[in-house]
Amino acid sequence: MKDYISEFSEYLKIYRHSSENTIASYKRDLKNFSNYLNSCGIKDIKSVTKTNIMAYIYELQKEQRASSTISRNIASLRSFFHYLTRAGIISTNPATDIEIPKVEKKAPEILSTEQMELLLEQPSGNDKKSIRDKAMLELLYATGMRVSELIALKKEDINLSLEYIRCNSHGKERIIPFGKQALISMKEYLNNSREFLIRDNNENHLFVNFSGKPMTRQGFWKIVKYYAKKAGIQEDITPHMLRHSFAVHLIENGAPLESVQEMLGHSDISTTQIYTKLNKNKLKDVYLKSHPRA
Repeated sequence: MKDYISEFSEYLKIYRHSSENTIASYKRDLKNFSNYLNSCGIKDIKSVTKTNIMAYIYELQKEQRASSTISRNIASLRSFFHYLTRAGIISTNPATDIEIPKVEKKAPEILSTEQMELLLEQPSGNDKKSIRDKAMLELLYATGMRVSELIALKKEDINLSLEYIRCNSHGKERIIPFGKQALISMKEYLNNSREFLIRDNNENHLFVNFSGKPMTRQGFWKIVKYYAKKAGIQEDITPHMLRHSFAVHLIENGAPLESVQEMLGHSDISTTQIYTKLNKNKLKDVYLKSHPRA
């Protein structure tokens, strides 16, 4: 099965243009399923039945895995066996009728505007690292980009005179505006930091590390963690919380949902609506604490 998983991964990369994170998730789920089959003495992928798959799902439930994890595993198996069927490797798809349970979306965790301001104030030095870190944090919060999109930016993707960035994700392009604070930080970074960090003048990535190479997800994760700790923020902060905070803070201040959807790059507005729910919950809390007859 190992070879089939590798072939499926290549298919996802070349033909589906899936992200590295998505492919890694599929591979992890399928490897775990393969290990389960081996423990059951099943070596041939062609002999896998619907009963085998259902038994595996039952094992995940017995292990008290989160419903979202089980749903993702089912989605991985369905896609994998669909690929095997289309490729002619198996004649019958054993995962066809297995339904993915609906998972209630949890409200995303965010930082308050006060916490966000505190975080953005932390990289305050004039050294090359502080200048770069502030520019990355300011731009991420100003645009609501995913971290993968931020570190993939090229120099030509940012337009300082018109104050927007061009973001490419999964073959789709979107234009996102940014404001004064991000503009100031980006000018400072481009004029007084980046040129000293790069080692190769042909390097086109916008953000680089101290080796002059493109910034990595892990590298930026450490940057966020460092400044969150420095700011005294107790929450277990993640870079994605800045994206969530961007969306909620816009909606709190009256931004139309469709505009937020466009800036976030959501194909379905129902994905964006979860931020509206969070805002309504906050309004209810404010009402209960403030109204004399609440």
